[in-house]
Amino acid sequence: MDIISSLGAVAITAFVVFIGCFIAVPTLLGICRFLGLYVVVEERQCLVYVLFGKIRLVLDEPGLHFPLATALGWRAFFVNAFGDVRTVDLRLDQEYLRSQPVNSEEGAPMGIGVWYEMWISDPVAFMFKNADPRGSLRANVGNATVRNLSNMKLSMMLEERHTMSTLVRNEVSDKSKDWGYSLGTVYVRKVHFRDANMIQQIEEKVVNRLRQVTSAIRQDGTNQVNLITSTAERQAAVEFAKAAAMRPFIVGSALNTIAQDKEVAEVMFEILENQRMLEGNVNVTLIPPDMRGDNLTQYLTVHQATDGSKPPETSSPSAPPPMPDAISS
Repeated sequence: MDIISSLGAVAITAFVVFIGCFIAVPTLLGICRFLGLYVVVEERQCLVYVLFGKIRLVLDEPGLHFPLATALGWRAFFVNAFGDVRTVDLRLDQEYLRSQPVNSEEGAPMGIGVWYEMWISDPVAFMFKNADPRGSLRANVGNATVRNLSNMKLSMMLEERHTMSTLVRNEVSDKSKDWGYSLGTVYVRKVHFRDANMIQQIEEKVVNRLRQVTSAIRQDGTNQVNLITSTAERQAAVEFAKAAAMRPFIVGSALNTIAQDKEVAEVMFEILENQRMLEGNVNVTLIPPDMRGDNLTQYLTVHQATDGSKPPETSSPSAPPPMPDAISS
């Protein structure tokens, strides 16, 4: 019985805690908020209390606030019932305007993309001075872009992004504050041509220019190679001419030195003659010393030198010439 009673007590306690934590406490806190006893303001958030058409209180500091202790006083009990508590987001916001139409000084139709940041600096002016402050700021930035960046030189549009961004920001900032907006960074993000035919023509010109530059570079390289080649050939020809001129001089000097010794010169010329005969691939007839004075041998040798290796054929041999001794006698 004691265990059952203990479990019952635990169950009842758990049920009471559940009811108190998840039902009673949130309900009580909701009633307190509805009566305006307290309010919690989030980071980068603002609460504007409006009662009977008038602004009674503005809370822009994050944390826990008690409206009864502020200028709102006893009116806090009636704000949620007869008035309105408006929440304004004070966080940084950004927007991008695409292709704002402008014309360059040369008459080229250009499109400019503007990126800008903004945040709400005056919640009251944001809610009551303009029905659409965000749209008005967008239109103001677009008009400032067209007004300040038109009739600029095309080269400046394509290069001076920081200068154009500063011009647009200075034009818009003062007017945006009247609507509760503060304009932050303004940046010209993209500049492009709006005419498709002009884009095609520019692409063709760029391609042609690239081809011309490529051809010029290739031609210059060819000219340089030809110049180097011709210079090398000229220098080589000069050196070969010097070498060709030095060869007879060297050979002549060597021969002059050799000719000073008669025996050496005769031996050298004999060797050269034999070498030329060997290189010439001619038939050489060797005659013994004791037969060199024979007329028949000389006759056969002459005909072999003129007609080849075979002696001339005759129908009948003629009588041999007389011997030298017989002639002399």
